[in-house]
Amino acid sequence: MSAVMLRKKVTRRWEKLPGRNTFCCDGRIMMARQKGVFYLTLILIVGTCALFFAFECPYLSKYLSPAIPVFAIILFMFVMAMLLRTSFSDPGVMPRALPDEASYIEMEIEAANGSVPQGQRPPPRIKNVQINNQLVKLKYCYTCKIFRPPRASHCSICDNCVERFDHHCPWVGNCVGKRNYRYFYLFVLSLSLLTIYIFAFDIVHLVLRSLKDGFLDTLKNTPGTVLEVVICFFTLWSVVGLAGFHTYLVALNQTTNEDIKGSWSGKNKVQNPYSHENLLKNCCEVICGPVYPSLLDRRGIIQDVKTTTAPTTWDENLPPPTTVSTAPLIGNEVVSNTQKCTSSEQKVSDNEESKDSKLADSKHSKSADLHSPVSAKDTTETS
Repeated sequence: MSAVMLRKKVTRRWEKLPGRNTFCCDGRIMMARQKGVFYLTLILIVGTCALFFAFECPYLSKYLSPAIPVFAIILFMFVMAMLLRTSFSDPGVMPRALPDEASYIEMEIEAANGSVPQGQRPPPRIKNVQINNQLVKLKYCYTCKIFRPPRASHCSICDNCVERFDHHCPWVGNCVGKRNYRYFYLFVLSLSLLTIYIFAFDIVHLVLRSLKDGFLDTLKNTPGTVLEVVICFFTLWSVVGLAGFHTYLVALNQTTNEDIKGSWSGKNKVQNPYSHENLLKNCCEVICGPVYPSLLDRRGIIQDVKTTTAPTTWDENLPPPTTVSTAPLIGNEVVSNTQKCTSSEQKVSDNEESKDSKLADSKHSKSADLHSPVSAKDTTETS
């Protein structure tokens, strides 16, 4: 025999989210699928710092100051915290429109544009809004079926619309947007400081050893320091240049996407409506502004009920168990039960009618017996 069991399967919303993202730790970590360059970033940072702590820090703490490795450890931990915070967080992905919402938006667009004759290209799907007395266009996303808010853009790598989209950074393995841009900027800024710090004390280490042992002997005796100098020399220019570029963007309250497209350049005589025209206010808004909540609800629960058949064994000496159906009656069961009820009611009514007819007949016969002698006597008297 077998028994039917109902089992509830708990499904999180991140398992059903569209787009090209990967999730870990039950949806708490969100990254892009292309993570190879991110692992290279970890190897370069951790490897360079490990060489610095192993070869330079013992010598420098002994002959210069023990505060040098302490400050290096603090700076390294801050860099790693900002990197992981940028890589593992939701950059500001916008949820896609539901089928009902998408159909409603399509109806609104068709009503606004009217019927387009065949062979003609339909007009662009754009809405105009006014921000700080400046006209801003909202573009329609054919993938997400929504009108993107201001400064949002669709990432072709992650296949998602991201609020205040800056760019997709393969070095952090994630998009950079509204919710993680400040951590990305602090990561780039602190990484540039860490690179300069390690590069400077590598040179100091080589100079101090060269004064005692000579330059060539120092290079032979400290291969780890030479490797650090080479790595820091080639990464210094790119990291420091990137930090300077994003400092310029933060001061103007712009994004990389807007700067590349020239959205607020003087060519179109369009001013940046998001800039406060004050460097300090722009920096405070980007770095010290509020942390916006995620719109995805990645750990929300979607309950699915699954029916499973589990075999059960019964003792042959015991009678078979009786099952009582507690499910509501639907369909043919309701019709059959109503028919049974009406037939039983009709039988009861027929029995009652037969009883009433029998009682009436008995009363009629008794009344006839009582009146019959009187009528006979009357007839004899008249005769």
